[in-house]
Amino acid sequence: MRYLTLLILLLSSTTFAQKVTVLDADTREPIPGVTLFNQDKSKSALTNFDGQADISAFSASEIIIFSEVAHRPTRYPKDQIATTFKFKVFLKQKENTLGEVVLSASKFAQSKKNISQKIVGISSDLVALTNPQTSADLLEKSGQVFVQKTQLGGGSPIIRGFATNRLLITLDGVRFNTAIFRGGNVQNVISIDPFTVDRTEVILGPGSVVYGSDAVGGVLNFYTKRPKFSRNDKLAVSGNAFARLSSANQENTGHFDISLGTKKWAFLTSASYSDFEDQRQGSNGPSDFDRIDFVRRINGEDVVLQNEDVDDQIGSGFSSYSFAQKIRFQPNSLWDFNLSILYSTTSDYDRYDRLFQRDENDQLEFAEWFFGPQEWFLSSLQINKEGNGKLYDRVQATASYQYFEESRNDRRFGNNSLRTRAERVNVFSGSLDFIKTLRNPRNKLFYGAEYVYNHVNSNGSRRDIETGAFELTSTRYPDGSDWQSLAAYVSGQFQLSPKLKLNTGLRYNQIFIFADFRGNNLFFDFPFEESNLSFGNVTGSAGLNYFLSKTVTLKTNLSTAFRAPNIDDLGKVFDSDDGDLVIPNPDLREEYAYNGEVGAFFNFGNYIKLDVNAYYTILDDALVRRDFTLNGSPVLEDNGEVFDIEAIQNASTSQIWGFEAGIDINLAKITPGLKITSQYNIIRGTQEEEDGSLVPVRHVSPDFGNTHLIYSRGKWTFDAYAVYNAQFEFEDLSPEINDRPELFARDANGDLFAPRWHTINLSAQFKLNQHWNFTANLENISDQRYRSYSSGISAAGRNFILAANYSF
Repeated sequence: MRYLTLLILLLSSTTFAQKVTVLDADTREPIPGVTLFNQDKSKSALTNFDGQADISAFSASEIIIFSEVAHRPTRYPKDQIATTFKFKVFLKQKENTLGEVVLSASKFAQSKKNISQKIVGISSDLVALTNPQTSADLLEKSGQVFVQKTQLGGGSPIIRGFATNRLLITLDGVRFNTAIFRGGNVQNVISIDPFTVDRTEVILGPGSVVYGSDAVGGVLNFYTKRPKFSRNDKLAVSGNAFARLSSANQENTGHFDISLGTKKWAFLTSASYSDFEDQRQGSNGPSDFDRIDFVRRINGEDVVLQNEDVDDQIGSGFSSYSFAQKIRFQPNSLWDFNLSILYSTTSDYDRYDRLFQRDENDQLEFAEWFFGPQEWFLSSLQINKEGNGKLYDRVQATASYQYFEESRNDRRFGNNSLRTRAERVNVFSGSLDFIKTLRNPRNKLFYGAEYVYNHVNSNGSRRDIETGAFELTSTRYPDGSDWQSLAAYVSGQFQLSPKLKLNTGLRYNQIFIFADFRGNNLFFDFPFEESNLSFGNVTGSAGLNYFLSKTVTLKTNLSTAFRAPNIDDLGKVFDSDDGDLVIPNPDLREEYAYNGEVGAFFNFGNYIKLDVNAYYTILDDALVRRDFTLNGSPVLEDNGEVFDIEAIQNASTSQIWGFEAGIDINLAKITPGLKITSQYNIIRGTQEEEDGSLVPVRHVSPDFGNTHLIYSRGKWTFDAYAVYNAQFEFEDLSPEINDRPELFARDANGDLFAPRWHTINLSAQFKLNQHWNFTANLENISDQRYRSYSSGISAAGRNFILAANYSF
């Protein structure tokens, strides 16, 4: 009887379970159009829309070959497919199609075509060809991220009119933003070494459902390289050695990385060093940007010296180095452990726009204004586990610790007192993320929870540079402050019909903030000693993808986002660029965004691809800097100076709208290897003032874009491209910055404005063999003198870059 039962089970398994489901190994989505055949091709089958194919015609021991244009061919015996794989076969994508997979929308791999949000990928090939000096420059290469620079050692991304603490940065899924990211421009992104980055994905528009606070204008996701395992019993050794020189700022950059791997253990070590001299601006452009003089300390006195070459931006140079150690362990096919240790630091570097700043007598205002070393450390452990249970198919657990340190140092001209304000932030975070495939393999559920804790230390001092006398002064932030976030989210991807896909999600976030002002009450008579805030927030999103035909895909998305006030918003004390003093405001609440967008993607036979998108965002209860009073007075004295008082307040509503268009034309039918790509962005925005009037929003950039003509043949790749920005007249400038002559030029009427500009550039790459790769770039060929909107330093003039990479 027992043998009869076994026979019946065997017959039933071979008779009825004859359908195999073929899935993408990364996205877990069914793959239609996979051809299955035996070795002599006498038998064949084809997967349907659900990735299923009938294999009953194949014998039990017969080898079945799986072939599809975008995936690597795979072969398995039929009995292994039935017994080991339970009639599920996973195919890995080919290297040249990995750009169709994104991780950012849910923290798990998804097919880009099924996501209703606009996501831009920056490939490692583009990075190798264009040679960005920092991660900020890397983002700018996308053509859809605008980058502002206050100094050479900087770069503040702007997406759809939002910047700094209204954008979220992540690294391998770990939140990079801290509780002291400010509303002004920040340069922290340069701490991320571009040589360790394997891929970069940028979400355009809100991402609060998955990422929480700050993801109002977009999310910038960096994914670093992983160590490589060995495919056999031998030790796998690979790596790179890289060197680069640039003429405009006399750059010297060196990098190496090495990966060692066995079948279960893999190690990656990486180090980079860059040194930049003062950057030379172009010679053709507004004379307002000329560096005519600078300050030096001579015989105990501040002396103004004339600059022999006004295009030499004295004081802009700096250096940096980065280190990374990664360890990966895969004991079996179910578990994957990844330990990352990353460290970066810089030299001191001047805040160039402050050294360019003049007082009412047209004299240089500062003798010194520099940032101390920007130090960052990250240690993270990420564990992935495959499953096939009721609750999840895959779970990802991430725990991390980060340390940030930075300082601001300034001394006014003729004054011996150097003020230093230093900040240290310790950040602990943990998250759990799950993915579950539902009964229909095209329907997926993503859910998870996250906790983030920031502890802020801040100190202030003054030192007489002649006598060495030292005294304490007010701190920039309340020392010993805490910022915490606790959240849970759920989102889903649902196939409503063969042509209609729904993406939706919901998140609840609870924020806890504590700030202690007693330290600064030694210097100011604040009517409060501490602040304790706690509030919850719900955000959601819903998007549809409609596959009208093989040529046309339509997308629409509605979403909400929020930004909780951080320690910078409610606790900062600093004298601003316009001479006002910003003081704490312990009574703040979150700002909330409502976003709607529509888009269309056209694919004409893979020869012409057109992507257009329009969006509209309302930011309610916006946190903005406005006039304030303290103890009934609108002014305050600090260090012998009388300042007008301002504070961050929930006092405005902003509206931002825009249009994005990109085109990719493959001219292979005319000339093999030739293509054209172009991207253009139009952004507008208004902000409500206290009197009800509407004024431009500070971080709305001028229209900008780029166009590339790329030709690849054999070992050579050439890229001739143009980058361009439209003009902002005085009335286009936000009142927050329209009185900053160090940032802008003057028109014929003497009004400040941001001039239009363009550059013509050429890149060439030569792959000598599988080991050697050489690139040469000639940027800003016509030597234009320009500053990107709101930037405090001019971009590089004509610049020649030469780089060599050896891979082994």
